[in-house]
Amino acid sequence: MGKRTALLSLAGILGVAGLAALGVIGWMVFQPGPYGFAKGTPVALADAKGPSPTGVPAELAGADEPTRAAYIARMADCEACHTAKGGQPFAGGRAFVLPFGTIYTPNITPDPETGIGKWTDAQFLDAVHRGIAPDGSRYYPAFPYPSYTMLTDADALAIKAYLFALSPVKQPNRPNSFAFPFNQRWLMAIWATLFNSDTRFEPVPEQSPEWNRGAYLVEAAGHCGECHTPRNPMQAMDQRRKFAGGVAEGWNAYNISSDTVSGVGDWSAEQLTAYLAAGHAAGRGSASGPMGEAVALSLSHLTASDIDAIVTYLKSVPPVASDLPRLAGPAPATPRVAGLDNPIGQRVFQGNCASCHAWSGAGAVRGEAQLTGVRAVNDPSGANVALMVLHGSTGVWPGHPPMPAFGKAYSDAEVAAVANYVTERFGSQTSTLT
Repeated sequence: MGKRTALLSLAGILGVAGLAALGVIGWMVFQPGPYGFAKGTPVALADAKGPSPTGVPAELAGADEPTRAAYIARMADCEACHTAKGGQPFAGGRAFVLPFGTIYTPNITPDPETGIGKWTDAQFLDAVHRGIAPDGSRYYPAFPYPSYTMLTDADALAIKAYLFALSPVKQPNRPNSFAFPFNQRWLMAIWATLFNSDTRFEPVPEQSPEWNRGAYLVEAAGHCGECHTPRNPMQAMDQRRKFAGGVAEGWNAYNISSDTVSGVGDWSAEQLTAYLAAGHAAGRGSASGPMGEAVALSLSHLTASDIDAIVTYLKSVPPVASDLPRLAGPAPATPRVAGLDNPIGQRVFQGNCASCHAWSGAGAVRGEAQLTGVRAVNDPSGANVALMVLHGSTGVWPGHPPMPAFGKAYSDAEVAAVANYVTERFGSQTSTLT
């Protein structure tokens, strides 16, 4: 009886553990939709009245097909991810270093051998909407098909038309370096079943046309949540913490919900517009890293009405608090230097930073160089400050001077020291990078 009791107890424990595991998986799977926070009931696009939120904006309604296709491709921001540093646009090879290996983006030029030149319309739609390659293998969700699945067929095929009009580049794709079991692509079929809705965008009639256009641009084409929404343990977006912040290529993609402490809730519509359209908002900072590329290659090419629609939608997203502190105030009249015990960081700042950023952090000559009131400087991780020091900014959009890269001029210890110095002196909490 004792052995039987022990077996029954073990079976009970395993049963409870199994139910708990199913509960956790169910909690991750059955979550709100990307705009489930909004009042109203989504309807099929064909049943919606008024202007369509998809396609090109009204300003381009009379444009020719190549112009319309190019605009939609800009909306979807394909170039940044599919272009290696210093490589041919859209030819792939860009490395994304993940916790379980490195993934390299593929060549999407129309080269018939190494690119997508032989793809049919149906194969392209399968890839964009379902994450299925022409050979039946599955793409990893580093390719944002869980967001692109909301693109209409017409818009997805407009992107294909744009890509097929490019000059083909013969560049073989690099193999990924995933370790077992992450190199088993068939597992992505299970992942997609759980986390890819495979449904096209559905507008919400109770919301304004501008809001619906913004929702389409943000959730489908712009796939903003892929970087700015935290991931659950199965690496799907956690829509319960929508836009609370994530990580993109090592950079912190900050909270863009309407939270007033850690998000953009206290940004004015004018500041958000300036940041998205031009990469800089006075007193708020400049777009850098992957966000800088998104501005340069996508957002800065959108019409004013589309930028306004994005701002309208972002302003409607409920606040979600993250662990970022409240921003420190403006540059003090007397620089906060007393008590700072970081001689290495101070030496580097004096030698190469103060001339542009000013000793007070208010920025010398140009507002883009302001350090105070900037989220990255008020991030206790110090990650984005260090990455800016290492890599600089490319200045890829006009009107903004680039920050030079200092990665080859200073050691890692010096870069960490100056990042800590900047966050301590101008931010609300000191980073402790080593």
